[in-house]
Amino acid sequence: MNSRTDVSRRRVLAAGAGAALATVLAQFPHAAPAAEEPLKTRPIPHSGEPLPIVGIGTAIIFDFENDPAKYAERRQVIQTLVSGGGRLIDTAHSYGRAEDRLGELVADLGVRDKLFLATKFSYNADRAAATASFQASLRRLKTNRVDLMQAWNVGDANYDFGVLREWKQQGLCRYVGMTTSFIRHYDVIAKVLAREKPDFFQVNYSLGSREAESMLLPTARDAGAAVLVNLPFGRNSLFRKAGSRPLPDFAAEFGARTWAQFFLKFILSHPAVTAVIPGTDKPEYMLDNLQAGRGLLPDAAMRKRMVQYWESLT
Repeated sequence: MNSRTDVSRRRVLAAGAGAALATVLAQFPHAAPAAEEPLKTRPIPHSGEPLPIVGIGTAIIFDFENDPAKYAERRQVIQTLVSGGGRLIDTAHSYGRAEDRLGELVADLGVRDKLFLATKFSYNADRAAATASFQASLRRLKTNRVDLMQAWNVGDANYDFGVLREWKQQGLCRYVGMTTSFIRHYDVIAKVLAREKPDFFQVNYSLGSREAESMLLPTARDAGAAVLVNLPFGRNSLFRKAGSRPLPDFAAEFGARTWAQFFLKFILSHPAVTAVIPGTDKPEYMLDNLQAGRGLLPDAAMRKRMVQYWESLT
């Protein structure tokens, strides 16, 4: 995360935070908020396993080396996730050094058994290359299996899950899935979703980019796929649009105290969504995000009101 987007979120966080969150942030990093209600979970449809609804993504933010300050800060992020009831961390072989750093941090903290680790491989790699990629990911992550292996940014309507299901059968992963972050692939990936019925599906979705609502989210729900949402802040464009505005008064009706919570609660209130994975480089942001997974979520009428409000902003 660059300094521009960091400052943007810091300013918006300050503008929207209520007294309760301010108290939590003042206490960090000494302890997680002991009196908080538990982080919500949702069942993975194909197994019933409960998954906490707020996790983290590692693109860009965990891609570094030889930077003790970043290492210490990301270590606190993972500590905060786990102490706050979170488990889900999403990474990929294509995220530079992110798998390496994540593997080191998880081993350093001794929290592998408390995490739900998800990674990815290139969907268009041949079998040998895909297998080599997976083995390299396991080495970097310092584990003998991941919880979720995903085919990354699938762009072929004929893509099949043969190799993924073989890996699952071999015990190298517990679940299989696929991802997209490109609207131009939505028609293609909807066909794969309906045919393959994966355990998981990951898609970009936010208050400012709602294209997935019309076809992909309903298709994923019909296929029984757990849905992970990436880019929930629209690469920080939502914070920039919110600017220094205070939250609308109605945000208090579903417990949103910051813009981040407002954005995440909108996503988490969609009935097809299982969990959200915002990129998070600071422990105070991790705490802020976790708050979105507690308390009330908007109902259908409130979601419409949130969209109308958002579209009214210039």
